[in-house]
Amino acid sequence: MYPCIWFDANGKEAATFYTGVFPDARISADSGMVVTIECKGQKLMLLNGGPVFKPNPSISFLIANEDEQETERLYGELIKGGMALMPLDAYPFSKKYGWVQDQFGVTWQLYTGEKGDTPQYFTPTLLFANQQNGRTKEAIECYTALFPDSKTEGILEYPEGGGDTPGNVQHAQFHIKGYTLGAMDSSLKHPFDFNEGISLVAECDTQEEIDKYWNGLIAGGGAESRCGWLKDRFGISWQIIPVMLGTLMAAGDREKSGRMMNALMKMNKLDIATLEAAYNGTE
Repeated sequence: MYPCIWFDANGKEAATFYTGVFPDARISADSGMVVTIECKGQKLMLLNGGPVFKPNPSISFLIANEDEQETERLYGELIKGGMALMPLDAYPFSKKYGWVQDQFGVTWQLYTGEKGDTPQYFTPTLLFANQQNGRTKEAIECYTALFPDSKTEGILEYPEGGGDTPGNVQHAQFHIKGYTLGAMDSSLKHPFDFNEGISLVAECDTQEEIDKYWNGLIAGGGAESRCGWLKDRFGISWQIIPVMLGTLMAAGDREKSGRMMNALMKMNKLDIATLEAAYNGTE
């Protein structure tokens, strides 16, 4: 499991910027269309998909540090060419916190304090707003029931007079397939909703896994899209892909990879047997 950010031909520029800002970060792959970076072993995909979609604060990335000087450093780097959504300051929940949108439109929540039960450097955080407001707990229940190795670590609700609808989620942290995500509700009107600008990628070993996650995520009002993409009933975009896709693409045979990609482009849900047959020329 890992996130994918949609870029308009400047994914390599963003990757170079991020690996210069984040500790122990490097570019691990670059196919032109897809640039992958790893930060302390954590994977982030940057997709050069064109001008169709843009990331927005509906999915942000939370970075927790116990050292407030590191929070200040990150804020100073990430705000260059960007803007503050919440200025760097002391808040009731953190002695030093800022929410910043960087020059590429990606948003980062920089938090001073403990990061909870996760080895991840950054935690994708889902903001359930507008028509999705109040659905955080429902979404967590959906995801943790569908994916293995899942659990809810904690849910903090807004109390009476707490600045939002009582019972709404102020912050939650949960794990699916061992991957940590955050989530929150907001009753405020926001000029953005979940979109394809940031999606969640689930790599699968078998067709049974693909079928299970695909069917489970589109159930109850989700929608299929092309090439392994879908939207769940909350509007969050997912890519459900087989592990073998990356393995065969990395093999370096352009003719075989081209045949496989031609087959993939005709699919909604991906079919491993058909992709392998196209790659091997036996379809």
